[in-house]
Amino acid sequence: MSEPVANFDWDAEAATFDEEPDHGLRDPEIRLAWADRLRGWLPDSAADILDLGCGTGSLSLLASEQGHHVTGVDLSPAMVDLARAKLAGRDAAFLVGDATAPPVGEQRFDVVLVRHVLWALPDPGRVLRHWRGLLRPGGRLVLIEGRWGTVSPVGIPADRLTELLAPLAGYVHMERLSDDLLLWGKDVDDERYAVVAIPAVP
Repeated sequence: MSEPVANFDWDAEAATFDEEPDHGLRDPEIRLAWADRLRGWLPDSAADILDLGCGTGSLSLLASEQGHHVTGVDLSPAMVDLARAKLAGRDAAFLVGDATAPPVGEQRFDVVLVRHVLWALPDPGRVLRHWRGLLRPGGRLVLIEGRWGTVSPVGIPADRLTELLAPLAGYVHMERLSDDLLLWGKDVDDERYAVVAIPAVP
């Protein structure tokens, strides 16, 4: 979740970012829970994955371990440095850049994977359209989002995201994640979910 929120200094957070159970995935059970979920969301065969707002590369590492080629993008140079170190020697590349307009040129991907980024962007509908354009025919968006807090909640509700995806995708599947405490390392009482969206092939 390392996109700019109110000019938040993600470089300053990089050194301790992985201490959160669902960020660093250091606990074997939490790591396995995320790996199992990711396996269900990603293609069965080797694919090109674009991990936007990749942070320190924890999901990138899981995808790489499952045989995929990963390109990660994050706005924070410190996060990117940690991701490069975490995946050193693997089939992965990491770029410093804005998730809303990743610096990938004409390259296209089988999956655009984004965790806890879309909610922080001012025009999510426009960004989703751009991300769809980064997919090869038959590719998919894998979006992990939520709505957090009770007094002043932040985030994007699942029904709002599926509404935004409706005109862009021929297939949309949503999974609730709040009840799976192994993903978070604790009980949570807010809304957490994942959406897999596959645009219709023209």
